[in-house]
Amino acid sequence: MSVRIYQGPHSDGRRAPVTWAWLPWLFAGITIGGQIIWLLVPDARDALTITTVVSFFLASFTHAWQSRGAWWALGYTVIAAGIGWGMEAIGVRTGIPFGRYEYADTLGPMLLGVPVVVMLAWAMMAYPCLLAARRLSRTTAGVVVFGAWLLASWDLFLDPQMVSEGHWTWQTPDPGLPGVPGIPLTNYMGWVVTAVIIMALLQRLPQRSRSGDGVPTLMLLWVYCSNVLANAVFFGRPWVAVWGGVIMGIVVIPWAWITWTRRP
Repeated sequence: MSVRIYQGPHSDGRRAPVTWAWLPWLFAGITIGGQIIWLLVPDARDALTITTVVSFFLASFTHAWQSRGAWWALGYTVIAAGIGWGMEAIGVRTGIPFGRYEYADTLGPMLLGVPVVVMLAWAMMAYPCLLAARRLSRTTAGVVVFGAWLLASWDLFLDPQMVSEGHWTWQTPDPGLPGVPGIPLTNYMGWVVTAVIIMALLQRLPQRSRSGDGVPTLMLLWVYCSNVLANAVFFGRPWVAVWGGVIMGIVVIPWAWITWTRRP
């Protein structure tokens, strides 16, 4: 994403460089706009779900490319999408580590029983979680713990919504969290295990950055705030809002405070 075009002269007659820095912001805007429209257009929700996952992933990927380089972006994608897909592929066949479940055919093409878009979902969210964790801690252990906490706690919002839309079905007889029936506790443990593996590998990537992290900051805040609001007000799932708001908030709120108070 270092390609530049030239448009408009300087006062000295040279043309001013125009970068592609707007591209991650565009994809972030498509994601947020699409998720708002999702609430208003029930008949298009499957298509909008796929669209917003792809656009969120592209927001993360293009930002990583611009700020950290092509190899970093490709490496992060291979790790996050690859580990996420691998664990899911094992999970739908064996029930380990998430519990017994299966995907419907509503999320597009599948690879070994796992929708391709699910791979992108792991990658899209792992990126802002990693950067937030690196903001909170300078140690490897701290980054892995905080990053995995954020990534795994996101599923407190994700699973209830996706199950209610019929994108996957649980077969494991487990009462789940109080107020959130139908999703087994083994699922959340599987998310913790997967998130720890992903973050431990991602933390090995270099920490250099060529630019600010406005886009991943926006997207992590949006994921947290929009899910709390949507579950509390629009979806009629107050316990999801409470569980997700409190558990994810344990890390998100201190991170948001540090990000705000230390902004340039």
